[in-house]
Amino acid sequence: MAKMQTRKNQSAETGASSRRAGHPVPGLAGPVLRFDLASETAQLQQEAPYAATHRNAKTLAKYPDLRIVLTAMKSGTRIEGHKTGSTIAIQTLTGKLRLGLPDQEVEIPAGSFVTLEPALPHNVEALEESSFLLTISGPEHA
Repeated sequence: MAKMQTRKNQSAETGASSRRAGHPVPGLAGPVLRFDLASETAQLQQEAPYAATHRNAKTLAKYPDLRIVLTAMKSGTRIEGHKTGSTIAIQTLTGKLRLGLPDQEVEIPAGSFVTLEPALPHNVEALEESSFLLTISGPEHA
């Protein structure tokens, strides 16, 4: 049986994007990773970036073809002008988000998610104190 790795309350890995494509980042990849999202979110909310910028994020898993990022945001906080070369999913865990797209706005309450095609520009606004998972598919170079 495969050994299960658990990461609890560790700060975000630095330099993760500097690794060569196709090579897993130690501690961010493994046969099985398991997370307590409530604890991870609480930790993000206690760290200095959350107090200073009203948001904080942590890469939970990073594989050559998949990345999962947990983000916590205070109400009224925005992430402007974002896009990626990969397909993404945004899943709201707590609170409510508003996604600003070129031709519409979409609200994403807790328990819901949306997917976006590659290269679609978007803004994210927390309508309430919120946490969400950003899932990015595809190769690291995308």
